[in-house]
Amino acid sequence: MLTPDIVEKIRCNAANIGAATATIGPIWEGGVDDIVDFEALRQRAVHSLFEHLESMCVGAVTVDRNARIAWMDEKYKTLLRFSGDPRGKPVEDIIPNSLLRRVIETGQPMPLDIMEFGDRSFVVTRLPLFGADGALIGAIGFVLFDRAEYLRPLVKKYEKLQEELARAHQELAHERRAKYSFSQFLGSSESIREIKRLGRRAAQMDSTVLLLGETGTGKELLAQAIHNASPRANRPFVGVNVAAIPETLLEAEFFGVAPGAYTGADRRHRDGKFQLANGGTLFLDEIGDMSLPLQAKLLRVLQEREIEPLGSNKVIRVDVRIIAATSRDLIGLVRDKQFRADLYYRLNVVPITLPPLRDRPEDIESIADRILEQLSIQQGTPPRELLESAVQVLREYDWPGNVRELYNTLERVVALTDAPILTAPHIRSVLPGMQHPAGATALAPAQLGARPLSEVLHAAERIAIAAALEEAGGVKARAAKLLGISRASLYERMVSLGLGATQ
Repeated sequence: MLTPDIVEKIRCNAANIGAATATIGPIWEGGVDDIVDFEALRQRAVHSLFEHLESMCVGAVTVDRNARIAWMDEKYKTLLRFSGDPRGKPVEDIIPNSLLRRVIETGQPMPLDIMEFGDRSFVVTRLPLFGADGALIGAIGFVLFDRAEYLRPLVKKYEKLQEELARAHQELAHERRAKYSFSQFLGSSESIREIKRLGRRAAQMDSTVLLLGETGTGKELLAQAIHNASPRANRPFVGVNVAAIPETLLEAEFFGVAPGAYTGADRRHRDGKFQLANGGTLFLDEIGDMSLPLQAKLLRVLQEREIEPLGSNKVIRVDVRIIAATSRDLIGLVRDKQFRADLYYRLNVVPITLPPLRDRPEDIESIADRILEQLSIQQGTPPRELLESAVQVLREYDWPGNVRELYNTLERVVALTDAPILTAPHIRSVLPGMQHPAGATALAPAQLGARPLSEVLHAAERIAIAAALEEAGGVKARAAKLLGISRASLYERMVSLGLGATQ
């Protein structure tokens, strides 16, 4: 035990060593004397360091290996406004925020720290003390400054780093929050109303949800809406696209990596997606593409709610709600032994199948209007309008890529034309296989026959004007704009061609 008597002996021995060292002559090379001289020099350096620290600091305290105070100088007592005898008391009783006990437990020094004491801040250093046999016998702490203002430049830099770190954490937390709600899952068809009903019901439970449907049908949007309507809404929403991550990295992405788990691994622990989503929701997209070995590990996590980081023997408990999604036929994969049946049953607790866009054509207009509105905001351009004939073309298309393909199509149309009103030809021009639909306005040579050029031109003109009027819904000013002529010119051409301009 590090008693006050021992502490005093240490101080006296240090003084004696210093006196003895003062008489040492030149350091000889070679022999035993060389070793003795260097050791004496080292002891003198230790004693000098202690003397300097004690004279420079505004307080010092020593504790034994049980973190009980063995000695405290008068400066420290004055600083703490303590008038009694602190010896034998646990250090936290006198200095509540002391970390000398941690120094004893770890055997590691804390060279510089800021310790709060009431409304004051002390700049301190803490060092372990070892006996002659190398065993840890206690710790010593010095108050370097009684005001943190002395470290103001360092503190300012530290505070700036803390602010930047806090901002980064906030931005990361914002990115991990679900962005969509049920109101953004557009559509008024019976199938969509049923999807929303099932989604809201699933949100109130904590069971695993399996979202099925073709690519581009809005599975991630629905997953985020379920999360945002659930009790976990204020916790993280973390998404993982299983198909987008190399199989060799998936385990590390899911469960994290322990320090030095493999050559080149980070020396710090790296959290996996399960830990990042702890308390919230983990969205596993394209779950049907997961390898069989990883399926077995995922099944264990779902059953035990425990993960084991790569390269670690430590088991970590997690509280995560799973929402999985796939565009593949899981039942067929189970039948072909490419997907574990037990994992399928564990995932298929609340199944929701999203219908393809072609099966709900009545929803296309509202979805297209919202997409055009988003594109207008993103590009800073006036909003575009869809004519009914253009909407009809959209409804007639098969949409193998579903809503994602619809977004791509409208974005292409907006990029290729400045027209504020989008017509059927605008839509057909970017849709595969619809550039020349049945009833197109172009005339084939066989249809024209050997006729005078004036008749051919009149026929083509009549077809063009009729098509424009159809696109414009009979509004002649709009039809003239589509044709690139004035309204007066349109009237003249309609009269000359007998198209009933007075109607």
